Amino acid sequence: MTMRLTGLHLLLTYQCTLECDHCFVWSSPEARGTMSLRDVQEILRQAEDLGGIDWIFFEGGEPFLFYPLLLKAVRLAARKGFRVGIVSNAYWATGLREAKEALRPFRGLIQDLSLSSDRYHEAAEDGHLAENATAAARAFGIPCSVLAVAPPEEADATGRVGQLPPGVSAVMYRGRAAKRLASRARLHPWTELDRCPYENLRGPERVHIDPEGNVHLCQGISLGNVFERPLREIVGAYDPDAHPIAGPLLEGGPAALVRRYRVAHGRSYADACHLCDHARRTLRRRFPAILRPNRMYGVP
Repeated sequence: MTMRLTGLHLLLTYQCTLECDHCFVWSSPEARGTMSLRDVQEILRQAEDLGGIDWIFFEGGEPFLFYPLLLKAVRLAARKGFRVGIVSNAYWATGLREAKEALRPFRGLIQDLSLSSDRYHEAAEDGHLAENATAAARAFGIPCSVLAVAPPEEADATGRVGQLPPGVSAVMYRGRAAKRLASRARLHPWTELDRCPYENLRGPERVHIDPEGNVHLCQGISLGNVFERPLREIVGAYDPDAHPIAGPLLEGGPAALVRRYRVAHGRSYADACHLCDHARRTLRRRFPAILRPNRMYGVP
């Protein structure tokens, strides 16, 4: 078995309080698609059957929007012995008191709280939401970290003179970022984009599962659907070199994907994700069972 997963990231919902330009999954207040508790129970059952899974993350979208579901799902995962994490924009932490009220029921249940806080998160731009949530997490002994993404101009400038600050990453130009932010980035010749710098496509240790049940090697590259085929079978059948999308990417990155299928393309792109996003959009009709669902490509 090439794939030895240790983590599952459940996209509990596509809905979010915000519509950030760098969002991989095109979340927004209007987005639809949320797991049911029965869905979560089935995925956790399959995780137990697969074996080797240590971490279960709940993210979105914004998982706290469906608070009763999130709390029940976290309790269920913890009761089964999984280590549990949550990714949130902390919209609920408008004050320390409010943050504590939101986090108190999770005390002793989660081992990681990752908070998205940067200038893309409008209401959290001043950092108070993340500060309140971090203080509340600390009070309850919940490990907490802040995730931030630098604007294209800042990341490009920093890339020429040094590293971004700890906890800050550059934009990955996939999902909504490929449409809204790529024009602001420093471009690179497409031929230089000859490797996938972010995902371990040969032996991934984690995958994302969306509300429809699709298992994502990377957002928008589905290996199968857990509501149609057991996760154990999906994992066991994965052959990275023979995979129509992962194979070319392993051979020579997005540039090889473009060459393999003779995808019409431009001369330059913001990064490897940008070119890959373009190629996959072009190839969706050819590989509809793999390059799905519509939501990952900005199609409602």
